Amino acid sequence: MKEKILVFIPMYNCEKQIVRVLDQLNGEIKKYISEAIIVNNRSTDNGEQAAIEKIKKMNAGFPIKVLKNRENYGLGGSHKVAFNYAIENNFDYIIVLHGDDQGSIGDFIPLLQSGKYKEYDCCLGARFMKGSRLIGYSKLRIWGNYGFNLLFSLVVHKSVKDLGSGLNLYKVKTLKSKYYMQYPDTLYFNDLMILASCYYKQKMVFYPISWREEDQVSNNKLLNFSCSLLKMLWKYMKNKKNYIEQDMRTKKIDEYLAEEIYINQI
Repeated sequence: MKEKILVFIPMYNCEKQIVRVLDQLNGEIKKYISEAIIVNNRSTDNGEQAAIEKIKKMNAGFPIKVLKNRENYGLGGSHKVAFNYAIENNFDYIIVLHGDDQGSIGDFIPLLQSGKYKEYDCCLGARFMKGSRLIGYSKLRIWGNYGFNLLFSLVVHKSVKDLGSGLNLYKVKTLKSKYYMQYPDTLYFNDLMILASCYYKQKMVFYPISWREEDQVSNNKLLNFSCSLLKMLWKYMKNKKNYIEQDMRTKKIDEYLAEEIYINQI
C-alpha cells in the first residue's frame, strides 16, 4: 500500500520564489506525493495570489491547498500548523520544503525510490556533508556551520551534519504526542527539533542536498543567532529533561489555526 506523504511548503513573502517551488512538484517526484499544502504565514506581498494562479495552471494529479495562518505564527508556528494537519488527516510522512526556493525536493527522490526513508523517524537535509552542493555561501558561514555541527554532535553524542535546512522528512507517527508544540515559534524551531529527536531517541539520518543562498545574512544577525545556539546547548547540557520538556514560547498560543484559501481541482 502506498504511503501517504504530505508536502508542506511554509511561505512568507516569497512571491517571486513560490512559483518555482511549485514547479518542483512536477516530474518524478509526483508519484510519491499524496497532497501538498502551502502555509502562508500572513505574507505582506502578493505571494498567496501568485501561488493560487500557478496552482490553477498545474496538472498536479493530487490536492494542493493554500492555507493562511490566523495570525503571524513564525516559522515554527507554521510547522505546528502543518504537523497538526498531517496528524489529523492520517498522513504517514511529511516533507518540509521551504517556499524560498533554496532547496530542491528532487534531492529526496533517491531516498524515496529506495524506500530507505521508512527506516528512520526523520531524514534531515544536510548542506554541510559529503555529497552536498552549496551555491552562494560565504566561507565564513560554511566554517561557522561546521563548528556548530561539531558542538551539537559532542553534546548529543550523535553526528549532526546540519542544524536546520529547509528540506526535511518526518514520520508522522513520531509527531503524534505533539511534543513540538512547546518549542519556540521562531527560526530556532528546527534546532530544538534536532535536540528533541536525540532526547526521545528517534532514528535520525542526515542526507546530502543542494542549496542556494542568494541573500546572505548580516554578520550581526549571525552573531546573535550563534549566541542563542550556545545558550540552547548549555541549557540542554545542564538538564536536558527539564529543557526539552518545558514550554519555551514567549507567547502562549492555545491553537495554531489556519484558514483554507484555495484547493485545486483534481
